[in-house]
Amino acid sequence: MTQRRTTIWGWGFEDEQPTPEQKKNIAKGIAESVGASDFSLDPEPRVEDIQLRTPRLSPPEALANICSIETYDRAAHAYGKALPDIVRAFRLDFPNPPDVVAFPRTEDDVVSVLDWCNQVGAAAIPFGGGSSVTSGVEPPTGDAYPGSVSIDLRYLDKVLEIDESSRAARIQAGVYGPALEAQLKPHGYTLRHYPQSFEFSTLGGWIATRSGGHFATLYTHIDELVESTRVVTPNGIVASRRLPGSGAGPSPDRMFIGSEGILGIITEAWMRLQHRPIYRASTAVHFEKFENGVEAIRLLSQSGLYPTNCRILDPTEVKRNNVGNGTGGSLLMLGFESADHPLEAWINRALECCTDLGGTTPNGVVIKGGGETTGRGGSVGDWRNAFIRMPYAFSTMAAMGAIFDTTESSIPWNRFHEFHAGVMRDVQSALDEVCGGGVLSCRFTHVYPDGPAPYFTFTGMGKKGSELEQWHEIKTAASEAVVRYGGTVTHHHSVGRTHRPQYEKQRPDLFASALQAAKAALDPQGLLNPGVLIDPRP
Repeated sequence: MTQRRTTIWGWGFEDEQPTPEQKKNIAKGIAESVGASDFSLDPEPRVEDIQLRTPRLSPPEALANICSIETYDRAAHAYGKALPDIVRAFRLDFPNPPDVVAFPRTEDDVVSVLDWCNQVGAAAIPFGGGSSVTSGVEPPTGDAYPGSVSIDLRYLDKVLEIDESSRAARIQAGVYGPALEAQLKPHGYTLRHYPQSFEFSTLGGWIATRSGGHFATLYTHIDELVESTRVVTPNGIVASRRLPGSGAGPSPDRMFIGSEGILGIITEAWMRLQHRPIYRASTAVHFEKFENGVEAIRLLSQSGLYPTNCRILDPTEVKRNNVGNGTGGSLLMLGFESADHPLEAWINRALECCTDLGGTTPNGVVIKGGGETTGRGGSVGDWRNAFIRMPYAFSTMAAMGAIFDTTESSIPWNRFHEFHAGVMRDVQSALDEVCGGGVLSCRFTHVYPDGPAPYFTFTGMGKKGSELEQWHEIKTAASEAVVRYGGTVTHHHSVGRTHRPQYEKQRPDLFASALQAAKAALDPQGLLNPGVLIDPRP
């Protein structure tokens, strides 16, 4: 349409991609990290080179002005942003694009598009920012549907109402993270939900996938911030009552939070807000032994201090992100923030827990508040920058044939060490077998009083032309390992199609039947995002 375009075979806007020289440096760093000396970068394709099949559907005249069959729009909605998506797009491999991309401007438009899909039997794929890394936005393959329609909500992007006394807002689901925060800022509020995909993901996407955000403790998932939802389904609209809490049976909101677009299209939600923080305190705590840092985090998670940031990086993760000033060991990124009170007491008490286990703060502590800043930055800022910029290397990885992905999970504290050792062993074995070696690291993204959310990252050099098969073998080994050792197949990246085999091992069978019954009631023809979470009833 008319908005600034994002790249199809990478991450971010087309005009913000790494320069050729930057790509060479990125590729060199990746190759060196896995011990490879030889690599080459394939030339990046052009949108003009994309060849798509002729659309099998034509929108009715009443919807023509909000629908597109343009090549860029269809290709940009064919995949998410996992490594296989980037590789296939880089190869100009688009065997199954959506036939039509709809850009509704109002909830009535969403209803009309779903009505049309119902009339013609077309698959309907809800689309937020398209940042899925689990094959969650792809049209279904095969001939079970006469066509597919990707329904992009980007124009439902407004904060509609703010209730200051309750500190909540009614927000349209298609709003991207930066636009949402820009609308809340003049009122002194923030949703304070910052997934790594923040710049290119939407409120509706966060809710539909149970996104994990900024807070490492307490408000870890989007779940805690949802007050009520409004959802368009093929059988009508489901709007929950806006309440701070309720014991009136199973929560209708919980049915749609994490439903990944198979039950309906979220069009708006009342969200709990935060006052914008004024006070901050942060530091990087160095531990010689990863195990000591893990124990310190367990104590912190059960202390009632609720740090905003509480993420430990193992030695390989420290080296990968070039933080820590070459000190080696592990780093705990620790931070607090508040809109109400200074935080020296909180961070000092947290550091007592850390120093008891050998933690040190070589860069000191940074205190911000009241217009003043004390201390130095250092590793925390370096890590944040590396974290945000990492996805911009996707296109380079595709160009050089690298294998890269992540597996995130959660596990009770009493099983963590066995879990960590087993996953590291099994994934490294797969890397060695498939890629002849590679780099595997672990960090925590979120922590709870009863356990952490470990996040594993693997990188290896693939064989060009075989990257998808190699990725699949390693990714499957990783997903099988986290379930085998007692964790969840996904903590915050959703199930999609990628995690379905392991999700089906984790999910109770009777719950699957109940979910199928709910889908049959809301989506009788089984049109919404088929293949995700469950198969529609025949």
